[in-house]
Amino acid sequence: MNRRVRGFSVLELLLALTLGLVLSLGFSQIAISARTTDASQQAAMLLQDDARFALGKLIQDIRLAGMFGCLATASIEGAPLAFDRPISWSATGDARSLTLVSAEVGEDGGTPDWTVLSDCSGSAHAYTGTPPPAVPGQIRFAIRQLTYTFEAGQLKVSTPSAPARAVLVDNVQAFEISFGVAAKPDSTPVVGYDPGPADNSLIRSVRIRLTLQDPDGLVKAQTWSVVAALRNRLG
Repeated sequence: MNRRVRGFSVLELLLALTLGLVLSLGFSQIAISARTTDASQQAAMLLQDDARFALGKLIQDIRLAGMFGCLATASIEGAPLAFDRPISWSATGDARSLTLVSAEVGEDGGTPDWTVLSDCSGSAHAYTGTPPPAVPGQIRFAIRQLTYTFEAGQLKVSTPSAPARAVLVDNVQAFEISFGVAAKPDSTPVVGYDPGPADNSLIRSVRIRLTLQDPDGLVKAQTWSVVAALRNRLG
């Protein structure tokens, strides 16, 4: 007995094609969503890495600002005027700058702007350029003047020996600075924060707010806020 061979109807084929298309679109949407999520996470990580690098360097230099060896500045012969103002700031148009006269950490900072040779008991001398060799009992302190400048969406750094501003980090949306000030020169506690204190000697700390943005717009702009104390003024 022969049985009639029966195929799919047009309606069944259309239903099958529609179901397959829906499944394909669903899988494609999942893949696109996963790729977008991964790209967003990578963008957020890059912003965090840039912020960690820039703020880490700023904090280190702020903490060491005004540290010129083991003797007070008044005891250093030949000390430049910059030693009397280890932290300063300026604003020109949309550009903002923070200048720090800071002890150099490690041997990777290049040529220092000044070198202090001190016996840490009563004698110290500051030299510009190449200092004489340290004699027994003397300690060498390398000092640099670093200027951090925010302009045109970039945070840059420069020194007197390298005045061309090198880009530290890109995609900076905002860079805000305020200074923790004491009530009087011989006190330690911070009584408030001022974006432009009149008396430099009252500065005890620096508060930085850094906002970075993703150039591709994959994640929202992120803001970090840190406070770094000037160790030499806090004892």
